[in-house]
Amino acid sequence: MALKRGSSGLGGSQRNRSTRSSSFPILVLIFCSFLAPLIFFVGRGLYTSIDHNDVSTTSSKQDLDWRERLALQQIKPLLTKEVIDIIKASTDDLGPLSLDSFRKNNLSASWRFVGQEIVDKHNVADVEVNKPSPIAADSKPEITRGKQHNLVKGDNSQFVDSPAKLARRQLRERKREKRAADLLKRDDDVTVKLENAAIERSKSVDSSVLGKYSIWRKENDNENTDSTVRLMRDQMIMARVYISIATMKKKLDLAQELQTRLKESQRALGDAGSDADLTRSAHEKMKAMGQVLSKAREQLYDCKLVTTKLRAMLQSADEQVRGLKRQSTFLSQLAAKTIPNGIHCLSMRLTIDYYLLPPEKRKFPRGENRENPDLFHYALFSDNVLAASVVVNSTIVNAKEPEKHVFHLVTDKLNFGAMNMWFLLNPPGKATIHVENVDEFKWLNSSYCPVLRQLESAAMKEYYFKAAHPNTLSAGSSNLKYRNPKYLSMLNHLRFYLPQVYPKLNKILFLDDDIVVQKDLTGLWSVDLHGKVNGAVETCGQSFHRFDKYLNFSNPHIARNFDPNACGWAYGMNMFDLKEWKKRDITGIYHKWQNMNEERVLWKLGTLPPGLITFYGLTHPLEKSWHVLGLGYNPSIDRSEIENAAVIHYNGNMKPWLELAMTKYRSYWTKYIKFDHPYIRSCKLSE
Repeated sequence: MALKRGSSGLGGSQRNRSTRSSSFPILVLIFCSFLAPLIFFVGRGLYTSIDHNDVSTTSSKQDLDWRERLALQQIKPLLTKEVIDIIKASTDDLGPLSLDSFRKNNLSASWRFVGQEIVDKHNVADVEVNKPSPIAADSKPEITRGKQHNLVKGDNSQFVDSPAKLARRQLRERKREKRAADLLKRDDDVTVKLENAAIERSKSVDSSVLGKYSIWRKENDNENTDSTVRLMRDQMIMARVYISIATMKKKLDLAQELQTRLKESQRALGDAGSDADLTRSAHEKMKAMGQVLSKAREQLYDCKLVTTKLRAMLQSADEQVRGLKRQSTFLSQLAAKTIPNGIHCLSMRLTIDYYLLPPEKRKFPRGENRENPDLFHYALFSDNVLAASVVVNSTIVNAKEPEKHVFHLVTDKLNFGAMNMWFLLNPPGKATIHVENVDEFKWLNSSYCPVLRQLESAAMKEYYFKAAHPNTLSAGSSNLKYRNPKYLSMLNHLRFYLPQVYPKLNKILFLDDDIVVQKDLTGLWSVDLHGKVNGAVETCGQSFHRFDKYLNFSNPHIARNFDPNACGWAYGMNMFDLKEWKKRDITGIYHKWQNMNEERVLWKLGTLPPGLITFYGLTHPLEKSWHVLGLGYNPSIDRSEIENAAVIHYNGNMKPWLELAMTKYRSYWTKYIKFDHPYIRSCKLSE
């Protein structure tokens, strides 16, 4: 029994232990399910109920150090060691670093840090919120970088900037805003300049000639009968653009196709200037080119790239145009300087025959009229026999009393014999002719005449004969007309010495050799000049015919003495009062200014600028019908204005005796030439 009881006791003990061990997991499960969460939430509530001011400084600092380390680990691959050192050295008690703010601000000096602003919910009204800057008005609120201090207001605390940090931050914001405004203004200024340049360039284009049309569409805004020619030319331009782009982008098949169509269009267009000149295949070529251009546009069109190519082509075309203009100017100036073979032949034949004449037959009749002040005297300085003959003949034909007219002709020694022989063979009726040689005026020498001394200088010789050298007077000169040989001739400057050439005359009418007289000119001798020396027709109908066109007003001598808006006048038909000339010492005034212009700083070569200066305030304006100018360069002069003029003037390069003369004006000059004259016929001069 004892043994059983013992066994029985042992078994009961084991059962009790087994029961206790099996109930332990159940208790643990109950604890984890109910008691642990309860303890956690109670503890959390207790923790959150603790005022932030009671948190120890040491634990808070450790928490922030952990945050800094984590942020720095995130941005370390992006920044250099020097930048990180600056961040660590200038950061104290900041919120967690925001990686997004670094990336968005491109690591600028105005880095910002995103942190928590701890504010008592019951005192929100006491917290001052900083207003956002205009630039960041739409961005989320951020606490700016800087050392923050705890300012206690009652039981509340918050992080704010120190006054110094706040002032620096505001200064940086103002500088940034000012810089942004400056950049915007600069962009606006550039845009305005580009728009103004485009407007000015568009004004220089004659839209009535070019028309308005699209290179991508067949329709036209205006009814231009030559629209096909213009469209084909535009297609060829765009084809060249796309050929260049296709080659650049390695689309060689498309480039080859465009090149083929371009050659076909060039052959079809040829030299056609209007649609009527095009061949039947031109329209087919135009359509084929349009299809290829559409294909190229789909594959290659890039607005910026196409604009760049077109701008490059425009610049290249501008350079070509400028080069062609320079070449055209040079050729026209060269043509204006030359003497046609017929006139040269006439001069040589007349010269030979003159020196074969006996001396007694070389004299003109009525020599006593040369110094008679009661007659009508003309001064004509020329080396062109044919031109001088037209001036004299047209004057006599239209004169009411030819016997009262006296012509004083001065030429050079090369043409002296020809000029005499022509008027000996063709006397102008009862008028008086007097021919002189300028080379026989012994008083006209370099010691007396400044312009003659200047023409003989080495600098002037370099200007005319060594123009290719950059160290000469011609350096930078773009106007080739001032190299005309007439400026080397004293015949061109003799007009400033009329009282010395004709000392016994009171009045004289000066005429250029490129004029034609169409009416009786005797009325000019009765015009009252009101004490002035020069009677001339003014040319300032347009603003560019005023003093500032001819004179250098940047020079103080010119600026002090003359009005830039003073009206210019024309040489070519001028009535000079020689008495007043002598009284006012006009030649002395001319010498003074000519000496001052030794280095060509007051005006360029020529006789009109010094004439404007010399006769400034001493010129009486004549009626415009006395003298009409521009037949040598202006194709739009009204025919009635020409026919009503007393004198017409072929000033310009298109002289009537040259092949480049304007046909519409040439007949006014040729009507006074005797083309059946043996000398003219033998030299093959014809209308």
